[in-house]
Amino acid sequence: MYPPKELMRRLGLKEGYAIVFRVEGDRLVIEKVKDPWMLALQTYKWAETTVEEFERESEELQEEFTSEEA
Repeated sequence: MYPPKELMRRLGLKEGYAIVFRVEGDRLVIEKVKDPWMLALQTYKWAETTVEEFERESEELQEEFTSEEA
């Protein structure tokens, strides 16, 4: 599908951007897929963790997975 250039410009789309097509009744809706990194940066942060907590949890999960394989 090749949308008109003016439509692409107005939506801020460039070649190669990911989009989603959705049908609503008799309409075709096209939406840009948000970049997960930008979404993560722009979203309200509701939890906190430290590097140490993250590392400890990572090591615990690794231990769980390796003990299940044995």
